[in-house]
Amino acid sequence: MVGFEFTSLPGPVHVVLVVLAGFAGGAIWGAIPGFLKAKSGAHEVITTIMLNYVSYRLADYALSTTFYRRPDRTDPISKPATVAYPHLFGSAYRISLGIIVALIVAALVAFLINRTTVGFEFQAVGANPDASRAAGMSPTRTFIVVMALAGGLAGLAGANQLLTVSPSLTPGYSSGFGFDGIAIALLGKSRPSGVILAAFLFGAMRAGSRAMQAATQTPVDIVLVIQAFVILFIAAPPLVRSIWRVRLGEPVTAEILTRGWGG
Repeated sequence: MVGFEFTSLPGPVHVVLVVLAGFAGGAIWGAIPGFLKAKSGAHEVITTIMLNYVSYRLADYALSTTFYRRPDRTDPISKPATVAYPHLFGSAYRISLGIIVALIVAALVAFLINRTTVGFEFQAVGANPDASRAAGMSPTRTFIVVMALAGGLAGLAGANQLLTVSPSLTPGYSSGFGFDGIAIALLGKSRPSGVILAAFLFGAMRAGSRAMQAATQTPVDIVLVIQAFVILFIAAPPLVRSIWRVRLGEPVTAEILTRGWGG
């Protein structure tokens, strides 16, 4: 709605407003599973997957209204956004300002997690909610804030999609990017720097798959196979250790710290 309304605003202001609206909408939606986990212990993976389908139907309903639907169309497609990210290397390339925004956001997330008290609370509550509660932290508040921020980041991704290649909302708008994000987070070991590199890898494979099929007749599904193998190889070491009951060696740093405390 923000994308096709407020057309009287200057372009840069309108872009910022769309980005903020995307973050706010995602944060509100993400806070719902955070609240459910904090209050009832409901697993966030289950509730977020279930809420995906709720969001699909809400989008379908919105696209059936005259406010959202494009006036010259009868199929479910919204009015297009009247603003977009500028291209960095000309309109011949699809590289836009969105990639700079994504890198800035990743840097901010890294700073939040590794350099702030709030980030320390996030990690502490995630590792052990009971110990964190005993230390004076609030797991309930942390669950909600973490999920709201995660939803806000997903909303930024949606805003980027709107401001680049898909200016109109349609059914199936997300193209499964959220599930790609799970694999990317696994490959990047949930570290912002690793996530950036993994995102470039997956993005290059997805962007190049169609050109590959046109040039060599290699099916685009080979990209999905490669992604599946990546996830399998990441999960393989813990699976092998579990099946064969392989014990990890004691870390050297832990032994040094223990002797230091005793001394």
